[in-house]
Amino acid sequence: MLKKKYARWMYRWETALTTRDENRVVRPLEWGFEWVEPFLREHGYAEAMPGPEIVADPALAEAAMMRINQFLIRHSDDFFSYKRPTDFRLEERHPELFPTNVRPETLAQDAALKQQAAEGKIPRAQFLRFTSPERTPYPENNLVNARWYPAPEHKDPKRPKQAIVVMPQWNADAFSHNSLCTIFNKMGISALRLSKPYHDIRRPEELERSDYAVSSNIGRTISACRQAVVDIRCCLDWLEEQGYEHFGVLGTSLGSCYAFLASAHDKRLRVNAFNHASTAFGDVTWAGQSTRHVKQALEEAGLNQERVRALWAAVSPCSYYDKIMRAEVDGAKKKVLLIYANYDLTFPLEYSLQVLEAFKRIGLNFEPRVLPCGHYTTGETPYKFIDGWYMGSFVYRAYKALRKAGNRE
Repeated sequence: MLKKKYARWMYRWETALTTRDENRVVRPLEWGFEWVEPFLREHGYAEAMPGPEIVADPALAEAAMMRINQFLIRHSDDFFSYKRPTDFRLEERHPELFPTNVRPETLAQDAALKQQAAEGKIPRAQFLRFTSPERTPYPENNLVNARWYPAPEHKDPKRPKQAIVVMPQWNADAFSHNSLCTIFNKMGISALRLSKPYHDIRRPEELERSDYAVSSNIGRTISACRQAVVDIRCCLDWLEEQGYEHFGVLGTSLGSCYAFLASAHDKRLRVNAFNHASTAFGDVTWAGQSTRHVKQALEEAGLNQERVRALWAAVSPCSYYDKIMRAEVDGAKKKVLLIYANYDLTFPLEYSLQVLEAFKRIGLNFEPRVLPCGHYTTGETPYKFIDGWYMGSFVYRAYKALRKAGNRE
């Protein structure tokens, strides 16, 4: 009885948090072939692009986009490859919030931070900037942004330099997950807090929210996923240039999806924390509360869950379980943390449990952790501290194990 009451209370709380923002926009379905065409043509796969007569027919266009997804899965090493940027640089500026909601308290916080920056009351921070290999029509989105949290020099000069790339949730403001980075610094681990495509300083002026990262434009959503993955990998390139040897990635929600795709295609990512994980991109979009406005557009266009799952198969973690097992360094297995929540209405529990079973089936070296809350309530007291403990303790132990393994070699 008590468990049922707790569940009802949690679901009410979770629903209240997911419905308080009223600036979600329902946009019509677009196939977005133009977003994948540059990759196909540049890599010699132009034959995979449908002709104008197919694009103009909804049924034929849908079938063509499904075929492209399967093509991208078969050629995922190419799809998630990139040309290494040549314009890495550190930029100093005052941190800004870049809120994605228009609630009065958030706007007041944003205004206060801007005032404090103007008065010199907030210290400047360092940000890694470079041009993303995945180009979009939005210049601000093409300029990657990652706040840099370098760990202090260790007294032992032989200690390997270790770093982690941190990717917050969809529609996160620019301060989300920053406290985690400072915790990692205390462990001797440097951190790059990466702004996802279309987020905070990368968000086009026309948007209040980071809508273009996940939307009813099929091709643009695929492009955003590719961009996030190659941006993570570029961050590793820069870290290597700075002398770092051990690398990890931590992603929350949508950031978890991006982190998984990057790790499946990059052997350097040895430490992996997937904070809220799910199987198919389309399943979460269709069934999750946070994407109900996207589902509405897809449903109005006559699509169903099964078809949406196929339209985003190329950016679904479940398409690459075999790859993450093969993405190892000299036989050393990746270290993985899988966190899910029992009352999650955004990444429904059934899909997280499917990930759990899949990881067991393929023999992945992972630790499962369960939160007694939902998706949004993870950011509330006391659950944010439980979640932080799971992530922080795992990262500490995983990097310590890497150092020990290095000393034995």
